[in-house]
Amino acid sequence: MSEKIGFVGVGRMGANMARRLKEQNFNVTAVFDVNTPAAQSLAEEIGARHCAKLPEVTKHSDIIITVVTDDKAMKSIFNGSGSLLARSKGRLFINCATISPATHIKVEEWATKHEAQTLEACMASSITQARNGTLYLMCAGAEEAFARSEPVLNALSITNSAAKLKALLNMVMNINTAGLAEGLGLAEAMNLDLDVVREVFSQTGANSRVLETDGEDMVIKDHECYFSAAHAAKDSGIALKLADEEKLKLPLAKAAYKQYEKMTELGLGHLDKSGIAELTFKGRTLHSN
Repeated sequence: MSEKIGFVGVGRMGANMARRLKEQNFNVTAVFDVNTPAAQSLAEEIGARHCAKLPEVTKHSDIIITVVTDDKAMKSIFNGSGSLLARSKGRLFINCATISPATHIKVEEWATKHEAQTLEACMASSITQARNGTLYLMCAGAEEAFARSEPVLNALSITNSAAKLKALLNMVMNINTAGLAEGLGLAEAMNLDLDVVREVFSQTGANSRVLETDGEDMVIKDHECYFSAAHAAKDSGIALKLADEEKLKLPLAKAAYKQYEKMTELGLGHLDKSGIAELTFKGRTLHSN
């Protein structure tokens, strides 16, 4: 990764995160802490610059990871003329402190005014996990900020396992969505009352979370996008690759994947995953004749 990384707050958690990134060949360039001797010692250890003032960290970094103690400390490093936001245009701040949601929001507002990005990456982990790159991080922020942060997050956390779990979750969700669309499509073709069908589904083994979120949308053709068909295809594809690695055959996942791929081919990839109903209901995209 070519971007330069700075740290603000290099106590036991922050220092071990910096060591981890250095060992993973990231370009850790600058460190700051109110405990000057600790920051100086770490800087010497990992070959980074010790910064006496916050704007120096911003000057010498593209991505700044903050690991401070509380709301007061967080506000102090982001607010004022001598803060991290001095000449911060284009910088990304990954904020790992456990602080109030209101303070995270305020920091994001301040950063946005300076044309900088922020990402919440709250930690629920130990010092050992920080050192070993197995942190549990709960992230929130703009998609662009997360994408830019991802190489760093991957090196610090157990995101590989999380990514696998996410692929499995979305694979099963996509199968359920495709199955629901086929069930409702067939019910409509047989002139059944779809309100009654959905009620029966909800009280029996045909129930699912997607029945609640997508069932009515499929019937009334409301496919405002919350999770796109294109993303469904991508995530099902990831799960199928994982299955290939394990030498497992997943025929249902493959069938659902092909349906979402068909939507993309037909120019419907921007629709919500509920738009898969356009492939099953008579009189719609694939059954218009």
